[in-house]
Amino acid sequence: MDRTRLALGKQQEGGRVARIVEALGLWFDRVARDLPWRRTRDPWAILLSEVMLQQTRVETVVPFYHRMIERFPDPASMASAPIDDVLTLWSGLGYYRRARSLWLCAREVTASRGGRFPADAASLRELPGIGAYTAGAVASIAFDRREALVDGNVARVLTRLVGIDQEVRSSAGQKAIWAEAERLVPADRPGRFNQALMELGATVCTPRAPACAVCPLERECFARREGKTDLLPVLAAKRAPRTVALIAGVLRDRRGRPLLVRRPEVGLFAGLWEPPMVEGADPREAARAWRAAGILGRGGRVTPRGEVVHVLSHRELHVQVVEGRADEGAATVAAPSPYVAATFAEAGSARGLSTLARRVLAASPRPGEGS
Repeated sequence: MDRTRLALGKQQEGGRVARIVEALGLWFDRVARDLPWRRTRDPWAILLSEVMLQQTRVETVVPFYHRMIERFPDPASMASAPIDDVLTLWSGLGYYRRARSLWLCAREVTASRGGRFPADAASLRELPGIGAYTAGAVASIAFDRREALVDGNVARVLTRLVGIDQEVRSSAGQKAIWAEAERLVPADRPGRFNQALMELGATVCTPRAPACAVCPLERECFARREGKTDLLPVLAAKRAPRTVALIAGVLRDRRGRPLLVRRPEVGLFAGLWEPPMVEGADPREAARAWRAAGILGRGGRVTPRGEVVHVLSHRELHVQVVEGRADEGAATVAAPSPYVAATFAEAGSARGLSTLARRVLAASPRPGEGS
């Protein structure tokens, strides 16, 4: 009797999974957005799109994707380019560590794998910058492998669908969500199913006011049935961003061109170019630091030009912008230092500038200066 009940339960659950897969697939075929990376099975193009889409909205990514895939149509083209070329095209997209990881991945694939990506998720995860989600996306979409994936949209759909009440970012919550994703992904057209899950979370099963009435999984959804769509997923309160005070110096040479310095290869805005900045709220302290670095001339005087507030996920940067005269000996220095100086004309056209750097430069413009 117990075996009969167990078999019946498995049969019923199997039928529910089949209904979910079928309903979601048919819905996706009908309403899926026409996105450029959905027109290809090229693993490089899919990897590029998935890396760019991490923590970034689709409409923001599309123009960056077009520029990037045109300049770097395959891993070899990116692997042979300087990292500055990659960062320049990435400039303005944010989360710059993604660009560096992508470049390292392209170099690894080109050097060690003949430019070919492995088809299974486990092997993909051995490459730089590829985690569980990205590996599942590339394996399922490009290679039609039965591999699960979980991003923020998928996590929201699955917690509501089956009633997962653990905090979504906790180890227990992640384990439960991944287990559900692995249970549901079908052997037939797994990439279609995974894309459909992501599409549902992005367009229907949204964080606020989900459109349950038009959801293809409404009849199967625990949260809809129990009236808990506003309670799931369970999210811990976010910490308020830490406020950081900075002084940024737009230090101009004799021709009025601002000097830029390259940030260290690790940390915030790693490897990007920007006007020299120091932490603190006293412009006099900043001026002393720049004099010591040999990039501030004419007695070290600086003039206030305003403030830029730049909000990141964990930090809120309050940047006082000051202007001064650059030391004449600091026009183009190539030493490997945090204070490598280069004119804006050089670095702005050939190296990556963060959005913050562009905002700082815009706060102290000169007529005819391109930024």
